[in-house]
Amino acid sequence: MSISQYRFGHHIQFAKRKTRSELSDDDWSSAKYHRTFELLSEGLTKDNIERVDASELTVEQFVENYESRHVPVILTGLTSSWPATKKWTLPTLLKKYRNQKFKCGEDDNGHSVKLKMKYFLEYMKRTDDDSPLYIFDSTFGERHKVKRLLKDYIVPQIFEDDLFRYASDMRRPPHRWFVMGSSRSGTGIHLDPLGTSAWNALITGRKKWCFFHPRTPKNVLKPTKEEAGVHRNEAITWFTTIYKTARTTGLLKEWEPIEAVQKPGEVVFVPGGWWHVVLNLTDTVAVTQNFCSKANLPVVVIKTLCERPNFCKHWLRCLRKARPEILPTIGSASLPILVLAADMILKRADVSISFSDTSSDSSSSTETSDSDSDLSCQLSVESSLEYKTGFALQCMC
Repeated sequence: MSISQYRFGHHIQFAKRKTRSELSDDDWSSAKYHRTFELLSEGLTKDNIERVDASELTVEQFVENYESRHVPVILTGLTSSWPATKKWTLPTLLKKYRNQKFKCGEDDNGHSVKLKMKYFLEYMKRTDDDSPLYIFDSTFGERHKVKRLLKDYIVPQIFEDDLFRYASDMRRPPHRWFVMGSSRSGTGIHLDPLGTSAWNALITGRKKWCFFHPRTPKNVLKPTKEEAGVHRNEAITWFTTIYKTARTTGLLKEWEPIEAVQKPGEVVFVPGGWWHVVLNLTDTVAVTQNFCSKANLPVVVIKTLCERPNFCKHWLRCLRKARPEILPTIGSASLPILVLAADMILKRADVSISFSDTSSDSSSSTETSDSDSDLSCQLSVESSLEYKTGFALQCMC
């Protein structure tokens, strides 16, 4: 079934102008990456991440060997039984969701910008944009006509114990995304929100990943305005500036990344606090979820308390009812103190809380967040090479 060329052009132009209002029409393809991307991708083959067959890995082994040690890893054998492996091909998605809208960005006011599947797929075929629009939809599981996508995959057992699930669905932060895009699209260098960890299951295509240890300085990882041009925060820019320069000059020798080329059926585990950047090498379809577990609970509580105090109060009370045995792993601060701290933050009072966690391994970053907040939060971390940590939280409101 053909689509109206006028409507296609109109909707694409509208979405592009809304999501990146700072760009002119010509800016979208000013670097001509569509001409050089094949050559660029030939230099993105390094793959030094560990791969593990999940069928030979128990939950306990995963926690001990990877999650508690905060080590990125690729897991295989988890998606072979998923309906998504057959249903999430581009032709099938077009047939099933042709007129359904999916989020491909936000406007300057933080409102979602959406495109119908039929227009987005046509855009994927035609685009010569340097960093194309990218579907990253967190509400697909809440919308009547697209929530059946939830039935096409199963949260792997090793990621099932998500402590955020005890909070009300209406109040918990966004945690799952349907992800789809063409080559050259992706996500720039960033940290995942609230100290959470994540898993990313690729259904079709190939993705290039780079991971950097939490202690890697942010200024080393971010391209300058002069280097980046108009696409400063885009994945394609990172790989054509920081990554390219690092290979020839040894810029990142002290902060050597873990690299991966993710293939269909592979699931990437992203530990909280690790910087990472992801570039689509081909057309891709994936699903990703963020989660809080016992391994990252101390850091997540601190970050959530500072950035979302209202939700933190609600979540900790739900956690006390459902999983009271979990709370001692937070550290020396008791639940009433945490709730009181949340109240003080909400009232814009000064807060100083100390957490000590010597019973388990944990990682953290000297960066509390990669996004702006209305609270000024500082997380001071003292950690050994084994990631033994002590936490001191200061929130100045």
